[in-house]
Amino acid sequence: MDHDTPPSRCKRTLFLGLGWLFFALGVVGAFLPVMPTTLFMIMALWAFANSSERLHTWLYTHPKFGPALQRWDQHRVIPVHAKIAAIGGMTISMVYVTVFSAAPPLAMFAALAFIGFGAVYVLSKPSRVPATDTIPKP
Repeated sequence: MDHDTPPSRCKRTLFLGLGWLFFALGVVGAFLPVMPTTLFMIMALWAFANSSERLHTWLYTHPKFGPALQRWDQHRVIPVHAKIAAIGGMTISMVYVTVFSAAPPLAMFAALAFIGFGAVYVLSKPSRVPATDTIPKP
C-alpha cells in the first residue's frame, strides 16, 4: 500500500474488519492447538497496517503477541515448535486426502505439490533470531 495516500473509507473499513477477524482467529488459536496463532496475528498485523497505524502499533508491541510478530517481521523466524506443528498438520492433511478421499489423482497431485511447496517454505526459514555476535572465531 502506498503510505503517502490514505486508503479510501471503504478499503480502510474492509482492512479493519479483516484485521479484527484475523486477530480473533489468532486468539482462538492461542487456546486451540489445531489453529495457528502467529499466522493469524501476522495477517491481522498486515490488515491493521493497511487500515490503522494505531492498531498496527498496538499489535506489534503487544506483550503476548508482539515478540513473535517482531521476530517474523525482522528476521522471518519460524520457531521449531511451529515448524513441527505446520509439517505435522500438512502430513496429516495429505494422509487424509490420499487415504480417505475419493479425490481424482490430479487433485491429489496438486494438493501434494502445494503442501510440498508450503513445507519447503516453512523449513527454509530460520528457527531463531540470528546471533548478533560479530566477534570473529579463531
